[in-house]
Amino acid sequence: MLAPPPLQLGFSPRRVIVFSGHIVDAVGRLDERFPMRCARKAADRIDDALVGIKAGAADLAITQGSAGGDILFVESCLAHNVPVQLLQPLPEGEFVERSIARMTDGAGWKRRYLAARPSLAGPPTSMPHAPGNVFERCNHWMLATARASGAPTIELMCLWNGAPGNPGGTAHMADLFREAQCAITWIDTRDL
Repeated sequence: MLAPPPLQLGFSPRRVIVFSGHIVDAVGRLDERFPMRCARKAADRIDDALVGIKAGAADLAITQGSAGGDILFVESCLAHNVPVQLLQPLPEGEFVERSIARMTDGAGWKRRYLAARPSLAGPPTSMPHAPGNVFERCNHWMLATARASGAPTIELMCLWNGAPGNPGGTAHMADLFREAQCAITWIDTRDL
């Protein structure tokens, strides 16, 4: 899959932490991946992971900003003064509607997204349009941007149940980082 050109960041971070995680489950989902009742525990585990790697202002966090794991990661990064850049597969308005507003407690997740937005390292950036699965291409784009940053350390933090998934999902991102031989911090949603 051809990734768009990497986003030029304007500074060289000490470390780039790319995050990928499950969105919150729809109400009544039978095969639970990340039910809303686990959001607080997930936030605590993300926070613990950031503390464990001593994440701070010299680092950079990259994620899309979806309802669920992504927003929890953004909030934790901002609490630890880690600059956050959102790289989104769709124009921001369309992304917010599709990946935040339509989710379980979409209004609450949208408020959290909008509350975090002014504190981001820069405005959310939308991936250039091209044919194909936009979420799969965005995973490649996030990895390419991390690599192009000049950071000596690139790692993935993921909130995932370990199961295979759809193209462009968290399983796909974990595969990309394994192939790139980057460190992965896996927060298993089955343990929440």
